[in-house]
Amino acid sequence: MTTDGEPETEFPHRIGKTAKRVLLLNGYTRYEQLTSTTAKELLALHGMGNKGITILREELAERGLSFADET
Repeated sequence: MTTDGEPETEFPHRIGKTAKRVLLLNGYTRYEQLTSTTAKELLALHGMGNKGITILREELAERGLSFADET
């Protein structure tokens, strides 16, 4: 748990609390897990928006990773 009571994930705070919570509720806590899903699938989750996807895409690229449909 983080100091604000949120469960620990690798995802940056700049994606927003709602997006982080949505990812967590759907079992995503690490960047590597996002490589098995598509941006479109994540966008379909209530609370995940284009801003969050853009940030995650940048974070994945920094790690040499990408969404499943962007390899």
